[in-house]
Amino acid sequence: MARIIAVANQKGGVGKTSTCVNLTFALKKRGRKVLLVDCDAQGNATSGMGVDKGRTPNMYSILSQNVSAKECIVRTPYGDVIPTNKDLSGASVELVDMDDREYILKNALEPLRNEYDYIFIDCPPSLELLTVNALAAADSVLVPVQCEYYALEGIADLTTTIKMINANINPKLEIQGIVLTMFDSRTNFSEQVAAEITRFFGDKVYKTRIPRNIRIAEAPSHGKPVIAYDRISRGSAAYIKLGMELVKQVEGK
Repeated sequence: MARIIAVANQKGGVGKTSTCVNLTFALKKRGRKVLLVDCDAQGNATSGMGVDKGRTPNMYSILSQNVSAKECIVRTPYGDVIPTNKDLSGASVELVDMDDREYILKNALEPLRNEYDYIFIDCPPSLELLTVNALAAADSVLVPVQCEYYALEGIADLTTTIKMINANINPKLEIQGIVLTMFDSRTNFSEQVAAEITRFFGDKVYKTRIPRNIRIAEAPSHGKPVIAYDRISRGSAAYIKLGMELVKQVEGK
């Protein structure tokens, strides 16, 4: 049965989408069946996996048109994807008047649990109804955190959000782990931020740190994970290592 992991942080630009795309491919390369669900109207995870944003049916079809999630799946060399595009931006408004609006994504993904080992959900950078749906559907949250000062404020906000979700919507939701992204080993400040986050979250912080790496930034323009774009880059090696760490954490091997 699939482990559903929401990749979330209320702060934008921290590497959520890169983490989703590259973990999807890293785990597929390890023989796992993986689905990436793009729940951000920007559709960057969709294009980052080489899928046309204009493709339908998509995530909007699931949330607003009662289309089954299975009908929306696109197969790619890097893993399966449920795509999205800017149409999804209207879904939050349309969901407001629906019954059990927080659980629509959860109910849609439930039939897919037996078909995958991992399902990643790329969340928008805000606490809106789409994010709430993702957290309601997920077993756990993986949090990419950029190694900068404002990250410390953002992660405190996210912790509050998770507690609220636990109390009102999904009592089983837990933090899967914290991924330090855009880490620059040449600066003392990155080390200081890493130390502060580790002091707060302890062993929830993954040992693998994702470095600042131009190849990670270039890969989406080619519609590929960095692992496929430049297999020997530092960014690629880091995401492969992170995938191994996640599998060991979840599966105990």
